[in-house]
Amino acid sequence: MNDALDFAKLKNKQRAIRDGFPETMGLRVHRAISWIGRAEACGEDDDARFVFLWIAFNAAYADEREFQTIAPGERATFLDYFGKLVALDGDQRIYRAIWQRFAGPVRLLMKNQYVFNPFWQHHNGIDGFEDWEDRFKSSARGFAQAFQKGDNAKVLSFVFDRLYVLRNQIVHGGSTWNSAVNRAQVRDGAAILGFLMPTFVDIMMDNPTENWGKPFYPVVS
Repeated sequence: MNDALDFAKLKNKQRAIRDGFPETMGLRVHRAISWIGRAEACGEDDDARFVFLWIAFNAAYADEREFQTIAPGERATFLDYFGKLVALDGDQRIYRAIWQRFAGPVRLLMKNQYVFNPFWQHHNGIDGFEDWEDRFKSSARGFAQAFQKGDNAKVLSFVFDRLYVLRNQIVHGGSTWNSAVNRAQVRDGAAILGFLMPTFVDIMMDNPTENWGKPFYPVVS
């Protein structure tokens, strides 16, 4: 696959067409591209790359309302965003990424109990998660069905659900920097995000008049 994008390509495209962007969408793209560039500067530091790419993801999709109140259903908003991206992905770059470039890493991620939220809820002694193994198997079946049907939005939702757990482990201090214990999922997670985030932003720039939601406005830039 030769359709990988990087910061320079995205920034050049943004500069060329940004005058036609609605203000809210332009701010989203500006912020997301900046964090993609910061992630690229991390080199082989997969932990840092993953964190900065997740910030880029938040910049691209999160709605202002999520910053005004606690949003326990944050991950539920992923599916709407992914559905819009997949529907607008005329070149099927997301499809090819899932089915060709990252098919192996995605399957391994879905088989990894250590990035499955109910496993950790049970491990931390929280009541109601004694059945985490049944939930894990059910999740695996749901993912397999979505994969077989080619439901790319749902597949992305499953994948990002796992990546969200990984994000929490890193951001909330639940893991050690550069630890060998979770190296595979961090490396694969950073690689998946490193390809998909520029693709997501590129699709958004190709469709600036779509309703991408209202970004957070704590500062001007």
